[in-house]
Amino acid sequence: MRILYLDLGMGAAGDMLAASLYELLDDDRKQSFIDKMNSLGIDGLEVRAENCSKCGILGTHMSVAVNGEIEHAHDHHDHDVDEHEHEHEYGHEHEHGHGHEHEHEHEHEHGHEHEHGHGHENEHSHAHQHSDTGSIRHIIDSLPLEERIKENAKSVYELIAHAESRAHAVPVEQVHFHEVGAIDAIADVTAVCLLMDMLDVKKVIASPVCTGFGKVRCAHGILPVPAPATAYILEGIPVYAGSIEGEMCTPTGAALLKYFVDEYKNMPPVKIIRTGYGMGHKDFEAANCIRSFLAETLSSGEEIVILSCNLDDMTPEAVGFAASKLMDEGARDVYTIDIGMKKSRRGIMLNVMCPESEKERFAELIFKYTSTIGIRLSKNDRFVLDRAQRTVSTGLGEVRIKECSGFGVKKSKFEYDDIARIAEKYGMSVIEVTDRLNGELNDRS
Repeated sequence: MRILYLDLGMGAAGDMLAASLYELLDDDRKQSFIDKMNSLGIDGLEVRAENCSKCGILGTHMSVAVNGEIEHAHDHHDHDVDEHEHEHEYGHEHEHGHGHEHEHEHEHEHGHEHEHGHGHENEHSHAHQHSDTGSIRHIIDSLPLEERIKENAKSVYELIAHAESRAHAVPVEQVHFHEVGAIDAIADVTAVCLLMDMLDVKKVIASPVCTGFGKVRCAHGILPVPAPATAYILEGIPVYAGSIEGEMCTPTGAALLKYFVDEYKNMPPVKIIRTGYGMGHKDFEAANCIRSFLAETLSSGEEIVILSCNLDDMTPEAVGFAASKLMDEGARDVYTIDIGMKKSRRGIMLNVMCPESEKERFAELIFKYTSTIGIRLSKNDRFVLDRAQRTVSTGLGEVRIKECSGFGVKKSKFEYDDIARIAEKYGMSVIEVTDRLNGELNDRS
């Protein structure tokens, strides 16, 4: 199975994620991607993939220009509290029905005057019209892309809009986005959605997200890191602050992760096909990049959890009954270990192996069938052989044979229940039945 693994040790921003995914394409498809992005029909948009080196590692920086101006406004990697006003904060409330005066002036050196869409003039760094969530949907709907890509892009933007709505206490439809920043962010979101479609992976796994720490200056003032909207989007996702002061995860990056990532954990056993490095704008002691891996899972690999509990007040027969019921419920395996417990009491450790997706169900079953009041959980990757089953007709009746292969080996054995049934029927031992069946099958081969 083809998967994508994202190493998010330096946080997550949309342009960095897009650049890392871009590097996973072969050369012909890289140019196809750039051509497609630059033919979206968005006025003034130009996307370029540029070589970039961080800490001696060569990767790609995804440069997005709007009317010739390269925007970093939504990339929190490029701003901290001591720098210029932080325009990235997409969403803010709009007061309609009266004069619309902005309290947040942008302190760029290239500031100039322009007419605002509400019929009065303000000083801003660049064209400062606004788009609401409906306008963003309309822009995405108008793009010459497959519907599934556009639906993904709109869903990502919905995550951002809802987070901004919570952060600023305004209805979702009243969340407004700075136009230039919105176009830039639309390009990042669309780029990632397009690249995910081109890569056609079946599962996305990522490391926990580095958020950074400290404070950041934005249009609303000085805010804590992660910014409120980012924090809302990251709810339910494993995160950590890291060692670099600053905003390492943007709302766009967080929303893209929230939408596309299936699971957060260390990389499972895989065969790596290609590695990509997406570079940020700033330089740190650590390489400012997102590293992505296009990989194939090992066909013989399986992710499982083991649920364990110690029992010192159940008879072996009661433990055996519980083990039997757990196997009947579909556990991968159930086994016990004799252990010594406190005050020299003898006990039994019950171990239940099951898929991670069913851990809650099996925990409930363990509580039901045993006396334990606590269960430990450990996650494991295991290697297994590919399995198949066939039925053969023999002089003693039909017998099922389990066949396993992989890792350069082949194994087979008779189904024990069939052997036991035949032994009971003919008054033979299990060993006698097995030897006779092996002899019969060897004569046929």
